[in-house]
Amino acid sequence: TGTRPRLIRAELAMLALSSASAALAPAALLRAPAAARSTPPVMETIDDLKSLAVKANPVVGYWNPTPLADMGFWGQSQEATIGFLRHAELKHGRVAMAAFVGFCLQSNGVHFPWACTLEGTTFGDIAAAGGPAAQWDALPTNAKLQILLLIGFFELLSENTYALAQSGQKHYMRGGKPGVFPSLKKVGIPVPVPLDLWDPFGFTAKMSQEKKDAKLVTELNNGRAAMLGIMGFVAASKVPGSVPALDGLIAPYSGEVMAPFSAGDSALPFVEGMLKASPF
Repeated sequence: TGTRPRLIRAELAMLALSSASAALAPAALLRAPAAARSTPPVMETIDDLKSLAVKANPVVGYWNPTPLADMGFWGQSQEATIGFLRHAELKHGRVAMAAFVGFCLQSNGVHFPWACTLEGTTFGDIAAAGGPAAQWDALPTNAKLQILLLIGFFELLSENTYALAQSGQKHYMRGGKPGVFPSLKKVGIPVPVPLDLWDPFGFTAKMSQEKKDAKLVTELNNGRAAMLGIMGFVAASKVPGSVPALDGLIAPYSGEVMAPFSAGDSALPFVEGMLKASPF
């Protein structure tokens, strides 16, 4: 009958897609379980941005002083560009929220009570170096490399189409949801992962979609405020008096706030030259 050939063609198409995903996936991911059912692709448009802007701030509404949302990055469509911008804002907002809280805690001497290296260096020793930026400079080089490599791993995982598919998601520039991070448990990581990075305790599992959407708008606003806040902290520490409301509250910092490494890491390639080239 006509039904059977259609079924065969559908099965062959699914097999071809699975083979293509496996060919592009890292070897460690090939042992992952079968992918979850994918969500239908939804590409956000300018109208969606305008609607979201009103929900986030009814007073300001849609305010776009740059032409970024009207462009097509890397030859992609406008919708793909909007997905990139939305994802970037959410990710930067989340990092800024963590940084804002961390800056407040570190500025007030809050730290773990144990050692952070096998040589016996404690978190208290790091905290005694000064403000948060000075504390980062005081970290051993190996500690910085571990942190940066972990961040890089999370970045690669969040961009990996195969990893996203295991959580039933697509890339944010291909119709996926901006801000989504794939499940660590479903991507075939060789080491057992007890908790996921996103929602490790499953608080949102039984939440209605309406409530999730409202919380996403709240997260967007909090992220925007945190980005302004952490840059205010950094400016006040680097240029005392630049943020009058923070005068006397932020420890001054004389190093390079945008450099991942400092003079203590000069054994690494290119670091010494980078420090000499710094205008600050």
